[in-house]
Amino acid sequence: MKSRAHVFIEGRVQGVFFRAHTKEKAEELNLSGWVRNLPDGRVEAVFEGEKSNIEKMIAWCHVGPPLARVERVEVKWEEPKGEFEGFSIRYY
Repeated sequence: MKSRAHVFIEGRVQGVFFRAHTKEKAEELNLSGWVRNLPDGRVEAVFEGEKSNIEKMIAWCHVGPPLARVERVEVKWEEPKGEFEGFSIRYY
């Protein structure tokens, strides 16, 4: 079943290659969407695809790449819009 999640990740998540690793993992899970750093130090991402794969992606976000220290992950489930071609890194 297709789904969409809008995710905010808090902690030491900038300057640790979080966006690059997120893109790699999302592509591995065949998800579309984007990821970006926010000025307040969080990382924001939108994932679209099979709900089971989004759930795996969210589980990964709770850990992140080796240098990250994730403190909190906020997830908002939304209706999929099918607006993305692949997965990209966005710049605020």
